[in-house]
Amino acid sequence: MTTKSRYQAPALKKGLEILELLAAAEQAQSMSDISTALGRSVGEIFRMLQVLEEHRYIARDDDGYRLTNRLFALGMGRPPIRDLTVTALPVMQELARATGQSCHLAVASGAEMAVIAGVEAPGLSGFAVRVGYRRPLHRSASGRVLLAFQSPAVREAMLAEVRTSGVALDATALVPLLDTLVAEGGGVTPSPVLDGITDLSAPILAHDSARAALTVPFVAGPAARVTMEDCRQRLRAAVRTISGQLHPTLE
Repeated sequence: MTTKSRYQAPALKKGLEILELLAAAEQAQSMSDISTALGRSVGEIFRMLQVLEEHRYIARDDDGYRLTNRLFALGMGRPPIRDLTVTALPVMQELARATGQSCHLAVASGAEMAVIAGVEAPGLSGFAVRVGYRRPLHRSASGRVLLAFQSPAVREAMLAEVRTSGVALDATALVPLLDTLVAEGGGVTPSPVLDGITDLSAPILAHDSARAALTVPFVAGPAARVTMEDCRQRLRAAVRTISGQLHPTLE
């Protein structure tokens, strides 16, 4: 039985539907695309698009409408996220300086991981992930660490959200991998984006659960100031430092 909402706000509902649709879309959507996907008239959609664009939640170009970073910026202003980035950035900067590698900080956002801070490699080469980058939790090193270091109930809830997002998920293969990450204290996996890069990822913990994941996309070569194993050990030291400083804040 479907439970009817006690309060009705049709305009707000339409606006949220548009934002959720654009957030899930891999490319810009035309007004006709949005109208068809939501089962609403072009007239209804037109008015909502105008308001959302005026308030800079969406932007329009020749290909259609896209979500801006305004919602992301609002989320970044929340005290827990702000405290996390303020605490982590000095440690991340030292990690990048010592290793010659870039690093980025990610948190869970629905069925995805979202990068909330990053430090570029200090040398002439390196691979940096932009702030705001998102990827399904189970398809990135950071996301898998965020999934792995959770209580069984929280992990299952996160996996359920991935399933409802429509992204293919093979839990039979994934769960043993997550358990291995916990046993090893983090992950060492080839990058799904570029050849020649190995993602080193470790959790920032509070009460034995991952609140964030710190990842180094390790690029071997002359610019690397340490070996991959040394980098991994420095990464683990970095997350312990950040976790220790955050523990009182995240209680």
